[in-house]
Amino acid sequence: MKNLIKISNIIKNFNSSLGKVVSWLTLFMVIVTFIIVILRYVFNLGFIWMQELVRFMYAGVFMLAAAYTLENDEQVRIDILYQKMPIKIKALVNLLGSLFFLIPVCLVILFFSFNYVMNSWIHLEGSLEERGLHGVFILKTFIWVFSFTLILQSISTIINSLRTLMKERE
Repeated sequence: MKNLIKISNIIKNFNSSLGKVVSWLTLFMVIVTFIIVILRYVFNLGFIWMQELVRFMYAGVFMLAAAYTLENDEQVRIDILYQKMPIKIKALVNLLGSLFFLIPVCLVILFFSFNYVMNSWIHLEGSLEERGLHGVFILKTFIWVFSFTLILQSISTIINSLRTLMKERE
């Protein structure tokens, strides 16, 4: 069990670090959006690449920090029932939810996005706009990172849930 706890901590630290780094994109998003608004309404200028940059950062924040959100138990859930449950029932819900819902959904996302992302990389897909960002293939790769990090965090959740359930039995 000690090795599993080490694995869980490694996953947790990785997702925590990634989430903290990615969370800075929120600040940059606000700054770039502010600049876009100033340029548009004060100087009557607009740059497509800046608007696409905001979209890339938005996708990065939500897709790359999803595992961080799960790790901190900040995801959206129906707290009417979960909040009042005993710790061992919460652990069981997290265990079963990870095993039968989250991991399978992430695997389906990986399976169905494989050709989508690979084709984007093969063609080094860029923006449809002439002056847009030409890194759409990187944006689409976020789908894989999203799925992999959530699977890893699910493994950590499963380990922690089993640990909680085993403590209850001892």
